[in-house]
Amino acid sequence: MKRTDYCGVLCESDLGRTVTVAGWISAKRDMGGVIFLDLRDREGILQVVCDARNLTQTDFHTAEGLKNETVAIMSGMIRERDEETYNPKLATGTIELAADSLEVLSEAGTLPFQLDDSNNVREELRLRYRFLDLRRPEMLRNLRFRHRVARVVEDYLDREGFLSVETPMLTKSTPEGARDYLVPSRVHPGEFYALPQSPQIFKQLLMVGGIDKYYQFARCFRDEDLRADRQPEFTQVDMELSFVDQEDILLHLERLFKHIMKETMGLDFPAPFPRITWQEAMDRYGSDKPDLRFGLPIVDVSDIAAKCGFSVFSQAARSGGCVRALNVKGKADFTRGEIEALTDKALGYGAKGMAWIAVRQDGELYSVLTKYFSKDDMDALLERVEAAPGDFILFCADGLPTVRRTLGGLRLDLAGMLSLRRKGDFCFLIVTDFPQFEYSEEEGRYVATHHPFTMPYPEDVQYLCSEPGRVRAQAYDVVLNGVELGSGSMRIHRPDIQEKMFEALGFSEAETKERFGFLVDAFRYGTPPHGGFAFGLDRLVMLLLGARSLREVVAFPKLGDASCPLTGAPGMVDPSQLEALGLHIQMPASRRTRRHRLICEE
Repeated sequence: MKRTDYCGVLCESDLGRTVTVAGWISAKRDMGGVIFLDLRDREGILQVVCDARNLTQTDFHTAEGLKNETVAIMSGMIRERDEETYNPKLATGTIELAADSLEVLSEAGTLPFQLDDSNNVREELRLRYRFLDLRRPEMLRNLRFRHRVARVVEDYLDREGFLSVETPMLTKSTPEGARDYLVPSRVHPGEFYALPQSPQIFKQLLMVGGIDKYYQFARCFRDEDLRADRQPEFTQVDMELSFVDQEDILLHLERLFKHIMKETMGLDFPAPFPRITWQEAMDRYGSDKPDLRFGLPIVDVSDIAAKCGFSVFSQAARSGGCVRALNVKGKADFTRGEIEALTDKALGYGAKGMAWIAVRQDGELYSVLTKYFSKDDMDALLERVEAAPGDFILFCADGLPTVRRTLGGLRLDLAGMLSLRRKGDFCFLIVTDFPQFEYSEEEGRYVATHHPFTMPYPEDVQYLCSEPGRVRAQAYDVVLNGVELGSGSMRIHRPDIQEKMFEALGFSEAETKERFGFLVDAFRYGTPPHGGFAFGLDRLVMLLLGARSLREVVAFPKLGDASCPLTGAPGMVDPSQLEALGLHIQMPASRRTRRHRLICEE
């Protein structure tokens, strides 16, 4: 027998057809003389009726012994179910297959967990048996949706004139940003390749080469700590364009994401995506990736607080810090326990405490702060935060980084407490004008906020080496629901500016030549103005599906320690392989990770 149809695509128009279907047994009900099977394949489930009167004795005996997840192939006629047995939960719920032959292709052993109870199975075990976990309808749906998003993106970029070009996976280590995964070279003893953190340098060289519009579904690797929305290896949709300015790229990205949402989610976004600068994002929301599905903007009240008698406020405002506030509309009735919980969260973010004012419905103020402000200053304060009867205003006074971190964190905590994020809402945001540099206390120098190839604004080039802290980058992020989808920038295409950038980063001429000489040299042969962008495909899919983590939309993900419970990677290698590479591994014999113990236990 050979399969003629998928189980899940058969319908009432197939009534009377003789078909052959194959798949996994997901359920069996033995009614004595008649056995009902649920046969599952990639497209769905079909009920199969095994009647002793229609099957050979051997085939019926086989049906009696079927175990869940056994792979079988069956033939028979499609007929309508009895009306009282319709199953509205299935696309095939009004039809069934009356089997006249059956064959077991592969018998399943005892399962390590039941597929229909995977929510109660620890994630490590699910990933250890990922090949079973992938059979769940949720995982098939997620991977199918990921495929759909990728096709929509590829078709759109193709129509826009982008060329798909692959760039090398074995490249040179450029230790800026996240840590590289290193690959030792056998034919060049003592030397290493690096797996790409992004195709950044190569896509710029493609622009030098005249490709004009490039894209790639690029596999990227970063040796950094994992989070729910981060994996050590990931797929990003990478783009680069020539003869454009920042506005051209932002309009392209807006059209692209609107197209994705229309084609995959059926959602229209007629209005332009909102845009704010990095400075505005940090001041109003305490984050460079604010979630704009809800309000709760941060308000600066430092000038008013500087005049009050509350020393925590006045000293912070007068000593270079600031005092800022959040107005939680309609929540003057917060309980003492809720206020204490918010205070504990503020302390966790590094604040020394949390002051607050509750505006009762009759306009009376309930707060210890009232005795430290004159009536005029209190009125000015309440007007600044747009307070109304029933509102609850909370404050943070400290250095600017602490205030931003505290109020930005509390803003998100309040959104959770008050259920301000509505399921199914999608709010895009474009953040621009990032700082060109940020100071690294660990390295004792300025480092590139994005990467060393980002073009500063023309008027700020003069400050690259003298006042790097005031240089603004032509860099931009696209944010969705408080999650950074991706980043991009205009690139430096002039060798004189690129050399100044390396100088500002503290690279000597020799270091610049060693690390990036081939790129700087390429710029000397005619380079168009160019810029680009890259976004995480899996991160976008995760957000659109409302999945808990990237591991729910990736076929074979890693755990939080970057290990693979399915294959046991990373693992030890044969000593002869190390010898061929000229490597010697020195590791304490007692080092035995939880991952190794898990694999042994399973």
